[in-house]
Amino acid sequence: MNSGKQLLTIVYRFLRSLVHLEDSTDQELTIATITNSVEFKGVNIWILFLAIIVASVGLDTNSTAVIIGAMLISPLMGPINGIGLAVGIIDDDLLKKSIYNLILMVSISLIASTTYFILSPIANAQSELLARTQPTIFDVFIAFFGGMAGIVATSRKSQPFTVISGVAIATALMPPLCTAGFGIAHLSIKMFFGAFYLFFINSFFIALATYLMVRYLKFPTKKFADKNRRKFVKRFIIIFAVVIIVPSLFMAVRMIKEIRFNAQATKYLSAIQTDPIFNSSSMVSQTCKYDKKEPFIEISVVGAEIDSLQLVGLQNRMADFGISHTHLKIRQIWGVKETYQNHDAMFELIEKKDLQIVELQQIIDSLNITLKQQSHQIEIDIQIAKELAVSYPNIETFSFTMHHFIAPKTLDMEVAYIFSVKWYEEPVATEKEHLEKWLQVRLELPELRVENIN
Repeated sequence: MNSGKQLLTIVYRFLRSLVHLEDSTDQELTIATITNSVEFKGVNIWILFLAIIVASVGLDTNSTAVIIGAMLISPLMGPINGIGLAVGIIDDDLLKKSIYNLILMVSISLIASTTYFILSPIANAQSELLARTQPTIFDVFIAFFGGMAGIVATSRKSQPFTVISGVAIATALMPPLCTAGFGIAHLSIKMFFGAFYLFFINSFFIALATYLMVRYLKFPTKKFADKNRRKFVKRFIIIFAVVIIVPSLFMAVRMIKEIRFNAQATKYLSAIQTDPIFNSSSMVSQTCKYDKKEPFIEISVVGAEIDSLQLVGLQNRMADFGISHTHLKIRQIWGVKETYQNHDAMFELIEKKDLQIVELQQIIDSLNITLKQQSHQIEIDIQIAKELAVSYPNIETFSFTMHHFIAPKTLDMEVAYIFSVKWYEEPVATEKEHLEKWLQVRLELPELRVENIN
């Protein structure tokens, strides 16, 4: 029994020696570093403004490399880490300073990005912009664990710059702010709130990761001469934390519900495609949208019309996937009548496509034949080269071509086979004549001429 406990103790100590952080933590340096990074004036304002413009250009032109470059030079993480640290060590002055500077940074970012997108000639939202308008649970994971990596790296005595840079890229604070600016510039409330919500989620979970790591590493809390002052500050920070956490929990719950709905809706759509109802019709598009009051699925159908009884059957099947409260919309593109009316046009289109396919296949077959002929000719040339190396060692290089000679006046055409040879030494007449006769026999050509290459 004792030996078992001793073994567990040894294993525990070994594992702890691998993952412990306390020995390499410089608490004073960490607090000083984060406090300094909260400062936002002078150079930091210029860097943020320029980084926002660079990120906006990257989003506008759909350039991932430019966006990553902008995130590397952004000072946005300073105040967010400052909030997490301030809550962890109960420092109300640092908390107020961090909140003030974060609001200032966000305001400058929105002004800069909005101004750029108002002046930009590109009016359409690119995929990089649209990707920042719909937060998912994965954004929460990235922000939390990225923030955790950031505070762990910052608290080390030797701070690895590569880790901090990686965290800046992974947590992606700047693109959502730029996208929010795009929403303001184009008066899109949905895009603005979607992007700003993503920024809030990222910021909150980075701050939460900083707070948890600060408490785990047992950073010393701020000392107050007045005990009442300490109680007031502690109460203020608790209230602030609750005000921030409660809305974020509601947002997280809604996000999880939306992800679950989309997953189940996808399974439902996949399952009903094999339903007998769709034997004489086909789904051409599907749209799923989660809404707290009335989520809906819209299906566009081509073919035989789906009647009300069949629609009820499809609606009832939703209960098997846990989305029974979802409203099902069927958008009928063609009913039976319209299908028959368009029958001739469809057949004509299919025939044209079939002809195009036949023509393309003929071209492919012709190219394959040519390729085979060329491959066969190369094999012959290589074999001839081997034989010439033995019988005619005076030959340095050769080429074998077929020429068409056309008379312009009569348009008579003559085909001639030319064997061009470069010799090491000038050949005697009999050597060239013998080569010509040998090639005629070897290649089975009645007419063939050997020419010297100078």
